[in-house]
Amino acid sequence: MSALSNRPFVKMNGLGNEIVVVDMRAQPLAIEAAAARAAASADGGAPYDQMMALYPPRTAGTESLVRVFNNDGSEAGACGNGMRCVASLVAQATGRDKLAFEIDGRVLQAWKNADGRFTVDMGEPQFGWKDIPLAEEFRDTRAIELQIGPIDKPILHSPSAVSMGNPHAIFWVDDVGIYDLAKFGPLLENHPIFPERANITLAHVTSREHIAIRTWERGAGLTKACGSAACAAAVAAARLKRTGRKVRITLPGGDLDIEWREADNHVLMTGPVQFEYEGRFPASLFAGLA
Repeated sequence: MSALSNRPFVKMNGLGNEIVVVDMRAQPLAIEAAAARAAASADGGAPYDQMMALYPPRTAGTESLVRVFNNDGSEAGACGNGMRCVASLVAQATGRDKLAFEIDGRVLQAWKNADGRFTVDMGEPQFGWKDIPLAEEFRDTRAIELQIGPIDKPILHSPSAVSMGNPHAIFWVDDVGIYDLAKFGPLLENHPIFPERANITLAHVTSREHIAIRTWERGAGLTKACGSAACAAAVAAARLKRTGRKVRITLPGGDLDIEWREADNHVLMTGPVQFEYEGRFPASLFAGLA
């Protein structure tokens, strides 16, 4: 019997990034990757980019341990849009506007703003090649040696690399809409330079305060929004002196405000969340699973 059989869920989205939240705190059973894939793809399930599973807290002062599953069943170390959705649900249930969660060994703070949007402190970005991680040493990860296309005229080249709890590669382009990201995304996501795969982002800096991006998300594919990619692009642009530390990121699904706070090096992501519906995974979805 799958841990998801007859389990209630809440379907939400953050700028079109499709999120399913499953509260496992009362009955903390492990979710099998195969079951997660089945729940996403089968009729009667809840299609998602990421599933946010809440487990009992193991760190004092936190609301829960959060595990993140991509729609291919793999586990992720971060999901900014998903964390805003989780924060919104828990804030509504508890009446508290300031919350803390544990995810992948890190404690993330989240809070509700006066305008109704939520901010998540995504922590410190990592730039070391071993921390991202990359398969070989690059002393300066503001631009790594990677390209798609002919060696003398590459289509995409020299991305910035950064970890926001998950690995990101940001390619700087003049127009994010003219590239076939559905074609290049899988190749780059699975490139040998990324031992844990990577989120692949096209980014166009339009001003010192604004960046437009599109992202092929590791384990999920093309997405209308990726919060951690927005953070990664903002940080990478600031490292290259193309922008300041506060920027608006425009994604296909809408805008996020990102601040790379100088005081403590933390990245703050602010944006909206949207409730869609509640449901329950029917046991029939998981019939025959080991």
